[in-house]
Amino acid sequence: MNDLLTWDDFTKIKMHVGTIKEAIVFEKAKKPAYILLVDFGDLGIRKSSAQITKRYTPEMLIDKQVIGVLNFPPKQIANMKSECLILGATNNDGDVILLQPEQLAKNGTPIA
Repeated sequence: MNDLLTWDDFTKIKMHVGTIKEAIVFEKAKKPAYILLVDFGDLGIRKSSAQITKRYTPEMLIDKQVIGVLNFPPKQIANMKSECLILGATNNDGDVILLQPEQLAKNGTPIA
C-alpha cells in the first residue's frame, strides 16, 4: 500500500480542541455550508468553512467543542480563506457528524 503514513508523517498533523464561537450561513459557497469562527485558546481564533448543514443549525453549533487540523495552508473557498479543517465523520449522503472530545477540554488541547 502506497498510502501508508509513517509515524513521522502523523506527528506533523497538528490537531487541537477548539470551541465554536460563531456560525453563520456561508451564502457564497457552492454547496450549503457555514462559516465557523473557532477558538483554539493560545493558538488563536481560526475561520473555517464547514458543510455541516444537514445535521446542524448555526444556533446548535455555538459553544460546541470540535477537533481541528491547524497546520494546513489556508484555502480559498469562494470569498473567504479557510484557516483550519474541522474534522467529522461522513456517510454516503454527505451528512457530517462533528468529532468532539467526550468531555470538556481546554481550547488548544492537542490531540495525540
